[in-house]
Amino acid sequence: MERENSLRERLIDVGVDLVMTDGTASLGLREIARRAGVSHGAPRRYFPTHHALLSAIARRGFADLEGRFAAATSGTTSPRGQLQEIGRTHVGYALEHRGMFELMFRHDLLDSGKHPSDRPQLRESTLPLFELVVELVVRLRREQAAARRPGAPGEPEPLPAVTAAALWSNLHGLAELWAWGSLQLALDAQPPGEASGSGRLDRLVAAVLDAHLGPMNP
Repeated sequence: MERENSLRERLIDVGVDLVMTDGTASLGLREIARRAGVSHGAPRRYFPTHHALLSAIARRGFADLEGRFAAATSGTTSPRGQLQEIGRTHVGYALEHRGMFELMFRHDLLDSGKHPSDRPQLRESTLPLFELVVELVVRLRREQAAARRPGAPGEPEPLPAVTAAALWSNLHGLAELWAWGSLQLALDAQPPGEASGSGRLDRLVAAVLDAHLGPMNP
């Protein structure tokens, strides 16, 4: 059993290396088996479908991203500060690991009902990160409500999950457009990789949060 688990993990390790270096197009079963040094049919013993192996690889990405979120938010307890760090980390990860990021958010893998197995589904790795954002939105709104002048009416707001979804979508779009160079063109910014790039990205992430959550210091 230990040897089988070791081989299973090696197949995932190889898949992670492939997607990090060569992108999602490289993740064929035969290529993963070849790089792992096993027969092309060996992965089927541990993963009943190609999707099952891809999901296992993507779960590694979510574990990595979750760890980065935890590290990035460890220095602040305010919900707005944590959301700012999560936004920066999310966009940074998307740009640093484009192949893995693309794999992690493929809908055909997230739709676990199409690919039943006896192992945890990829949705179970995705949803906790989204729920963290929802929880922080709820906490932030409570703080904002407490800070309002007594008797002052508050603006009607979408459900926290809707705000979190809009925020998440906007961050995804920001990362994609920056990776393609579209935002640099639109903003006449410096090309990716230049020293001012990270500062511009930070300002764009802050603008996304301001749009969905209100300004940091209204």
